[in-house]
Amino acid sequence: MNLRVHLVRHGETAWSLSGQHTGRTDIPLTARGEQRARNLAERLGAIPFTRVFCSPLGRARRTCELAGLGSEAELDPELVEWNYGAYEGLCTAEIHRDRPGWNLFRDGCPGGESPVEVSDRADGVISRLRTLEGNVAVFSHGHFGRILAARWIGLPPMDAQRFLLDPAALGILGYEHGSVTAPVIELWNDSLPEAAPGR
Repeated sequence: MNLRVHLVRHGETAWSLSGQHTGRTDIPLTARGEQRARNLAERLGAIPFTRVFCSPLGRARRTCELAGLGSEAELDPELVEWNYGAYEGLCTAEIHRDRPGWNLFRDGCPGGESPVEVSDRADGVISRLRTLEGNVAVFSHGHFGRILAARWIGLPPMDAQRFLLDPAALGILGYEHGSVTAPVIELWNDSLPEAAPGR
């Protein structure tokens, strides 16, 4: 099987910079986030994508557009970020003040999604992706992307905490020797280097 899933996290936002949990709050990219998304165009432009999927949230759609794939994108509501419920907009340190030891990937969020619910959503996306061939682009979000990668290789949701995914970073999910029984992460959290000041 020759499927390769190019998973892209959206570019930087004010809340990704401050460490605030950004689930369904739809805030724009920063200027730096837009530039990093533009930088993706050179990298992704040479790849012949058979399909492009994108979260309907604005920060993912804008990243997809600036990366040069907006006209091909199909919006998929299953690619949205984790619903953080009562923890929306809060930093981990703020949550720990009231709930010491809290771990998103183990505990989920009150009034939001549990790790099992997010994992089930990722499993549904993976099932659909595995019916496709060729290079597929997926524009999504940090925590959901981490769950997607963990589930791609059969790990439980808790293990997604081991996969950092920076804004505008790229991961590639595929198969060793083209075998559907051997899913692998070919590339992870790969970002283009920062441009020098004034360039």
